[in-house]
Amino acid sequence: MSNEQTNKLRHLAIIMDGNRRWARKHGLPAAAGHKKGAETLEQVCRDAKDLGIRYLTLYAFSTENWQRDPEEVAALMGLLRQYLKNDLREIQKNNVRIIFIGERSMLDKDIVDGMQRIESQTAGNTDLTLCLAVSYGSRQEILNAVRRVAKLVRADELKVEEIDEHLFSNLLYTKDIPDPDMVVRTSGEQRISNYLLWQVAYAEFYFSELLWPDFNRAELEKIVANFNTRERRYGRN
Repeated sequence: MSNEQTNKLRHLAIIMDGNRRWARKHGLPAAAGHKKGAETLEQVCRDAKDLGIRYLTLYAFSTENWQRDPEEVAALMGLLRQYLKNDLREIQKNNVRIIFIGERSMLDKDIVDGMQRIESQTAGNTDLTLCLAVSYGSRQEILNAVRRVAKLVRADELKVEEIDEHLFSNLLYTKDIPDPDMVVRTSGEQRISNYLLWQVAYAEFYFSELLWPDFNRAELEKIVANFNTRERRYGRN
């Protein structure tokens, strides 16, 4: 598939679901599923860039995931630390910009410091923006934006009649990137799970039967082709 065929799909958001089921299916601990899922994430980034996708937002760890077994959470944080400490040569070689969205106050300081370092070092890269949602929950994101609006109004820095969609969008974590064109959830589940609730107002949806660790380029190409057959009306008719 050529990049010309993918130009309509600018921003793809994925709910990466199925790591634990993949592990159970193969008789492995949950941590093994998450490790395999992390490998899939890296490959999908390369494939997305190759197919001409400019923005890729991946749901890596939700605020609700903090309620999981502490051992599993620790394993996930370990994978994140490993990712943050990896040599950036490949990222720089592929001209990928990385940003993180989510509740950083819930993360350990070394993780937050690693996020800031990678964001700073990749800020000038332009071929693909990889947005990783870590400790992310959309309701909390929206509530945070509402609180900021309230403070601005209370401080007489903003008039109520000046509040519009553009202003509100600029108070969200995703203020620097366009809204998703398509949202994909893997593993056959058909839920949005508190993901980008404001941003996906006009997104297309696709539900893949593959567990995330089994997700591959062929499935990504199928999703891109599916998107390019859809007519997006935005409520016009």
